[in-house]
Amino acid sequence: MRYSGMSTMLAAQISPTNIFAPASTPAHSIHELYLFVLAVTGAIFLVVFSMLVYAAVKYRSRPGDDREPVQIYGSDQLELAWTVIPVLIVMVLFLSSARVIHALQDAPKPPGAIEVTAVGHQFWWEYRYPQYGFVTANELHVPVSDDAQPTPTFIALLSADTDHSFWIPRLAGKTDLIANHPNGTWIEPHETGLFLGQCAQYCGTQHAKMLLRVYVEPRADFDQWVQAQKRTVQSNAAMSPEVSEGRKVFETTACINCHAVAGTVADGRFGPNLTHLMSRETLAAGAASNTRENLRLWIQNPDAIKPGALMPAMNLTDKELDEVTAYLLTLH
Repeated sequence: MRYSGMSTMLAAQISPTNIFAPASTPAHSIHELYLFVLAVTGAIFLVVFSMLVYAAVKYRSRPGDDREPVQIYGSDQLELAWTVIPVLIVMVLFLSSARVIHALQDAPKPPGAIEVTAVGHQFWWEYRYPQYGFVTANELHVPVSDDAQPTPTFIALLSADTDHSFWIPRLAGKTDLIANHPNGTWIEPHETGLFLGQCAQYCGTQHAKMLLRVYVEPRADFDQWVQAQKRTVQSNAAMSPEVSEGRKVFETTACINCHAVAGTVADGRFGPNLTHLMSRETLAAGAASNTRENLRLWIQNPDAIKPGALMPAMNLTDKELDEVTAYLLTLH
């Protein structure tokens, strides 16, 4: 089922993280539950507030009226009503919430579902696509779900260090990543576009810049992106002298201890996989646009873009900085 409408479109335009503009099956289920709970609690508020206003007006003290109010020492009917009615309301809310929780946490995985493993790091996201055999970082790509043939994406959530939280408001509810405790969530987007999110669990100095970017694409575009991500880097023979020197600098410094580039000696796991770095729109988990200038600055002084980032300044010469930047710019 597709969820659309003028109100949803307007809400999405106001904020890309608006919970009132669901664009995925889990988010829509949460949105419907929210509206139902709001309606029930709103009705309770109106009833109680109206009764308070009625009692305050009807039984207010009037000039010259010194009579003792009628004393009522008990009413079985009232006591039964204010016990039974709240219990029934709580049961309705409990069952409604339990139904949605069950539908989200125990959703069956249909044939053709996309599987992704998301690993939270301080302060970036690692995405593994086991079905396709590659790893990327910070920008998650998934196909849009077809009404005739649903294509949900199931995401296994792991933490490499401290607690994190995976939250894309328009696609799904918040789910925590806890070290040594695998968790999971799923999304089923019904419209294409870029959906933004945030690590919603304080995880250190750069928690606020641990951003989530989810690209929902038509299936043909997603398949094309997958094929591009599976390609390895070009050989030294196909590189310009500057790029070739940049690769040598990259492979003979501490860069390879943290980063991986498929087809090279770089196989680090502490930092993002850089095999297709330039296919991403942002650097530093969404903290800056992925331009030549920002890339060079990020290598030279990460704190200038993301204070508190765990990536160290490499202390390269200007020539080495230009060469490494030129090399990284070839990693499409």
